[in-house]
Amino acid sequence: MLLEIGFEKDLSSVLCFGLEDLSTEAQERLGEMVVRLEQGEPIQYVLGKTEFCDRFFHVSKGCLIPRPETEELCRWIIEEEQGKEILDIGTGSGNIAITLALDITKSTVEAWDISEEALTIAQQNARDLHADIILNKKDILKDTGNDHNRWDLIVSNPPYVCEKEKEDMEVNVINYEPSLALFVPNDNPLLFYKAIIKYASTSLRNNGKLYLEANPMYIKELLSSMEEMGFYNTEIRYDQFGKQRFIRGKR
Repeated sequence: MLLEIGFEKDLSSVLCFGLEDLSTEAQERLGEMVVRLEQGEPIQYVLGKTEFCDRFFHVSKGCLIPRPETEELCRWIIEEEQGKEILDIGTGSGNIAITLALDITKSTVEAWDISEEALTIAQQNARDLHADIILNKKDILKDTGNDHNRWDLIVSNPPYVCEKEKEDMEVNVINYEPSLALFVPNDNPLLFYKAIIKYASTSLRNNGKLYLEANPMYIKELLSSMEEMGFYNTEIRYDQFGKQRFIRGKR
């Protein structure tokens, strides 16, 4: 990945010619990148970008690295929706918002995040990928405002990893990716989901849809919370690893 994406060298050229055709400057940069990898830094941060839904997104320590599972969430939405007023809550690098803006015709997409650094990264990605999205700094736990019947679709991949799960996680995640985008208290695993569901229950238009990526450990509780707030026609979908990862409901 480092050679292919960072230096545009495929495996066959490396096997045939090694790294002799790299300039001295490029070889020094490669050496620095290898040291960062050896220290446990995620390769996506070392490269400064990652692929998501067939596009490259800029990433750095200020945002979560987009996962393959989230690609599945985007593809589910793209398959079923068109021409919508869409809100992405907790946008991070902007990967969901930008993908939907580019792949759903006649859509208008707004994206929120609490992190200034994440919003800066998302803005850069929107600019580089020529996506027309609206970015706002907002905290779903505090300042959502009065948005009655505003959206056709709300999507979110909020923090959902409990603090107690840290001991089973890789060092490249714990030491480098932003905790703000990953973790929730052990005693309140649905902290962000409950706030999102409450907001969506009034801000979605009639028959509007809420799509969520979730921790499989708490998907049943999440389903109950959605139904208690008036969502119907709910559906749970599995990710590519066979885990119950996504849920959708209608208002």
